[in-house]
This record gives sequence, C-alpha cells and structure tokens, in this order.
Amino acid sequence: MSFCSYFDANFCHSCGWIDYHYAEQLKLKSDHLHTLLDAHSPREWLKPATSTLKGFRNKAKMVASPSWDGVVLGIAEEVSLIECPLYPASMQNALHLIQEWLRGLGVKGYDVRLRKGELKYVLLTRSHSSGSMMLRFVLRSHGIIGRLKNGLDDLMEKIPDLQVVSVNIQPVHMAILEGDEEIFLTEQERIEERLNNVPLFIRPKSFFQTNPEVAEKLYRTASGWVNESSPKLLWDLFCGVGGFALHCATPERCIVGIEIEREAIECARDSAKMLEIESIAFESLDAATFSATSGEKPDCIIVNPPRRGLGEQICKWLGRIGAERILYSSCNAMSLAKDLEMLGGYGINRVQLFDMFPHTAHYEVLVELVRE
Repeated sequence: MSFCSYFDANFCHSCGWIDYHYAEQLKLKSDHLHTLLDAHSPREWLKPATSTLKGFRNKAKMVASPSWDGVVLGIAEEVSLIECPLYPASMQNALHLIQEWLRGLGVKGYDVRLRKGELKYVLLTRSHSSGSMMLRFVLRSHGIIGRLKNGLDDLMEKIPDLQVVSVNIQPVHMAILEGDEEIFLTEQERIEERLNNVPLFIRPKSFFQTNPEVAEKLYRTASGWVNESSPKLLWDLFCGVGGFALHCATPERCIVGIEIEREAIECARDSAKMLEIESIAFESLDAATFSATSGEKPDCIIVNPPRRGLGEQICKWLGRIGAERILYSSCNAMSLAKDLEMLGGYGINRVQLFDMFPHTAHYEVLVELVRE
C-alpha cells in the first residue's frame, strides 16, 4: 500500500513509482542518467538533490468532468483528485471549495463525447513562499464568464489566499490545455514567489518549476557553478521568468536573458527592477532567432530548453560561439544526450540530478560543459 488512496484504488497512475522506496527511485533515475551520459566521461558525478515526498507540487491541473452530482475536478471518467497528496493541504482545501462553488453556480464540466458543457480545466497555482494562489478556468466559450464574475466575491471570501483569477478561452475540441485569449477577473494579474529570497513572478501563461523546494536547490547550484569561473558576460537562453539569470546576477556581470514568451519577460524585468539590478537585459525573442543575430561571445551560457531539447541548429551555433562554459539544465535527459552528440568541442565537467518529480521516472539534471 502506498500513501495515495487514488493509486491504491487504481484510479490514478500518474505516480507510477509511488510504491517504490525513495532510495530505489533515486537509484533507478541515477542509473538511467548514467546510461545516457557515461559515454561522455563526466569528470564528476554529484549526489542527487532530493525532494520531500508529499505536498511538494505548486500547481494543480484538473480536468473538469460532468457527473450527476455536478462538476468533478480531477482526471477523466469522473475521478476526483482534489485530495491528491502531492498538493499541500491549503491547495487541497482550496480545490474542495472551488469544486463546491462551481456546483453551486451550476457550471457544467465539458463532456468530451457529447461536446457539451463549458468548463474544460481548472488550474490552481500556489506560491510556496507566501501561500497566495492563482486560479484559471479554461472554458469552451465566453458563455459563463458573467456567472463566474457574479459569484467571485463569495469564492475569494472563502479562500483568502486567492489573489488572481482568470479565464482562458480554448474553443477547439482537442486535448489542448489552453487557448490564446486570457481574461482576468481580478485586478491583480500575477502572484509573487521567492526562491532563495529572489522575487519571481508567476502569470497564467509563464512557465514555472512545479517543485519550488528543489527549484531552489537547482538555482543555488547553478549560481555557485557560474560564480566559480566569474564570467563577465553571461547568456541565459530559454530564461522563462529569469530564475537562473537573477540568481547569477552581480553588479559587475552583464547578463542577457532570452525567452519567447513575452509575459515571462515582463515578469523577469520587474524582478530585476525590484532587486535594483541594472546589469541584466531580458528580451522577448526566440532562442534560434537570437542565435542568428547575436555577434557577441559570452564567457558562459545557461540553457534550459523545453523537453524537445536544443536541436541541431542551436547546438551548432553554440559550438561556433565557443563560450568557455555552458550550463545545461534539462527536464529530459534523452534529448540532452542527443544535443551533446551535436555539441562539439565540449566535455562534461560535472553532473547533478535534481529530483523535481518524485514517484515518477522524470527528473531534472544540471550539466556543466567546459570547452576543450
């Protein structure tokens, strides 16, 4: 028996390794990483950075299913997950209240088979440092926005930590999480998180690590590795809301952060202003576009690409730039290994696994590459 009743009842298998001892989980992940990277002969393997086993997630993604009792928040087939032990107690309580509130308003969950109903997903994000929350409703159309607005004061009174509420319109009958249109129902449009006392802002569409305690360890480690070589010019590609760049900032270091999502760049700039850092420039560009136009040569580059990895074009460009060091943070070690094959002229100095996703086969890894 695990500590999750959903898993034991065969309702949810998202945490496929939840009944493994945690030491075994870490060994399996480490063995997998060794299989992928041993051929590159890393000079040093550091001990994995571990996670707490419950209540570590800061984001809940709930499918809104129809049932005779009203909308059910969880996964398909009317299975509720509002008491998932990966969420802290405050999030579980909030999900309970949100589900009951939606039922009281008569909001119907989207029926995939009949293509009826308005509410597709409910997304709840919580700041680890302050406890404040952001709630998003993904709807098929604008049809029930007025109903949500009219009842919102009651919901926010029941959940005092709820600071941001928005509606996303996703009209397509496909398994797509969100659409292009975001409508805020509150004046406040973001919540603040603090990792290692660095302010970071979370907006509806900006990417943010789902395990803040392990994210703190990741950013702290990357900053330490960067500071050892004291680079004068640092690039942070796929920088998101600026987590790596802001942790590596010093008055004498020039940093350029590149991210395609404009929302994230606005948040990163505001964080830099709050910290009174003038040596960082954040730009909303595609990393491939930036790679084709920049003529500078940085001393160090941090890359944190999506699961698909960097790809051949950016790998070859990085090889031509020839920075002395590259820090590669990856949530998919298989794409990392493919990128390393295309990234010539570098050797792996050190590797560390960060267990961002306990009870699953997934993990984050940070690799320091040194030019040979």
